[in-house]
Amino acid sequence: MKQHRIRRLGLVTLTGAGLVVASIVPAGATTLAPGSGAAASSSVASESSTQTGQPALATRMPRVAAAAASSAAVVTTRDRGARRLPVAGGQAARALAGAIAAPALSAATSALIKTFNGTSSKDSQFSNYNATFEPPDQGLCVGAGYVLEPVNSAYRIYKTDGQSVRGPFNVNDLFNEGGKEFTSDPRCWYDPTTHSWFAVILFLNDTFTEGRIDIAVNPTSDPTGQWTEYQIDTTFDGRDGEPNLAGCPCFGDQPRIGIDQTNLYVTTDEFSINGPQYYGGEIYAISKADLVGGVTSAHFVRFGNLHLGGALAGAPQPALSIGTPDAEFFLSQLDPNGTGDNRIGVWAMTNRNKVSTGGSPTLSKVVIASEPYSLAAPAPQRGSASVIDPGDDRMQQASFVGGTLWGELGTALRPAGDSSDRVGIAWFQVRPRLTGAVMSGASIVRQGYLAAQGESLLYPAIQPDAAGNAAVVFTDTSKNRYPSAAYSVLKAGAANFGSPVIVAAGSGPYAAASTRWGDYSFAVPDWTSDSAWLATEYIPPKSSQTTTGASNWGTQVLEVRLG
Repeated sequence: MKQHRIRRLGLVTLTGAGLVVASIVPAGATTLAPGSGAAASSSVASESSTQTGQPALATRMPRVAAAAASSAAVVTTRDRGARRLPVAGGQAARALAGAIAAPALSAATSALIKTFNGTSSKDSQFSNYNATFEPPDQGLCVGAGYVLEPVNSAYRIYKTDGQSVRGPFNVNDLFNEGGKEFTSDPRCWYDPTTHSWFAVILFLNDTFTEGRIDIAVNPTSDPTGQWTEYQIDTTFDGRDGEPNLAGCPCFGDQPRIGIDQTNLYVTTDEFSINGPQYYGGEIYAISKADLVGGVTSAHFVRFGNLHLGGALAGAPQPALSIGTPDAEFFLSQLDPNGTGDNRIGVWAMTNRNKVSTGGSPTLSKVVIASEPYSLAAPAPQRGSASVIDPGDDRMQQASFVGGTLWGELGTALRPAGDSSDRVGIAWFQVRPRLTGAVMSGASIVRQGYLAAQGESLLYPAIQPDAAGNAAVVFTDTSKNRYPSAAYSVLKAGAANFGSPVIVAAGSGPYAAASTRWGDYSFAVPDWTSDSAWLATEYIPPKSSQTTTGASNWGTQVLEVRLG
């Protein structure tokens, strides 16, 4: 039985882009003019001055023994891929008028330290009563000598030499959920300052009448030990004093994870579970001290009714922050019409210590001009007439280190020397500015494209260091290449990344009946050296594919030298 994670959307009618959610106190927003088409290094405009959120408490859940596995168990059936963000032009509008030209690449630079085969579709089948899922939704976190890799719908724990020490287990075990319950989109992070592991996932109950964010915490350096779980309700159908929104029960799709010295951050896109309604992005700031301390009820603050560039905003990517930044920063794409854009949004949350005491931080944002980007067409693969879905042009991951904010997304590009558009990567290094507790501007430090002649590069994730070096991981596919795991490196002071390096060649085409890829790769720092850990999807050896042949994806984990 093949299943997907969350069905895709076509054109969706927004039920009130100006809706004020009852428990949110939004500031008035000004409408921004569209981007001029030329990249710039200064702010286009500042939108609302500030926005405050609604404080609340997340409940710690009691640990219960996992139910015995049964081969007769019925696993919840529902798409497990991220829902597409609605666009005014519909998904048929997939590119800017005219191709975006990508520059020629420098020679490939090999920086590989180690690599190993990761959690796979076979692991997911083994731990989910023979059900199979797609796409994997790549989670990855590394610390204290361990690698934790959760995907849809399994996880493994490795030592950093690639030795598997736990698993595969059903990913629901990590979050204290039953083996048949619906979950999707796992992400995780190891925090060296508190020696703690954090993981997040979306949850739907078995009747599809309740949605929530599950948060798992292990306040030790050993991820094989006991975890504590918290839950945040995202149903929004009026129960327990929640907002009562038309079309709900709702859920928070694709929970992104961010962190700084004060809080854990989760952002989601709020959709109706069973209808077409979409309410835009949500931001949750959860007290890190409460989570690590294992309190009965952890303080958190929710921000909703987010707008950017005069339109309802999708969820921004919260930064995975290294050090002690003056704010938690976020990055957003715009492209509200699905026809391409040349602007990005930069957000800041200040007064973050208020979360732990039941108060609200301050949220502000600016929109700045950037290089253009747009939706890309599906990518070809070797050995099959079926194509690979590149997703939309949402921001994939955000990192803050050394005073700058990094992000990346997939885009349509025309590689140098190519006669056709391909799927490529747009990346951004941004320096945000604060005046007091409010965003006062942001500037582009570096930005660029990564594209290869004849190749499509899917679902990028970047990890930088403080000096300005960076590595990016992605899937590389073409009519002459099976979907493969690849990376590229950027050196401090360089203008762009080098040519892709294939680290794990695909063993064949993606299963013909499979329609989803991604929905994201992941990149995290190594805490003991100047290197990055990366993971992405590819087609692994037969030994890592499902025994039924229903699904054949795998993941590859690698460590790459930065400096």
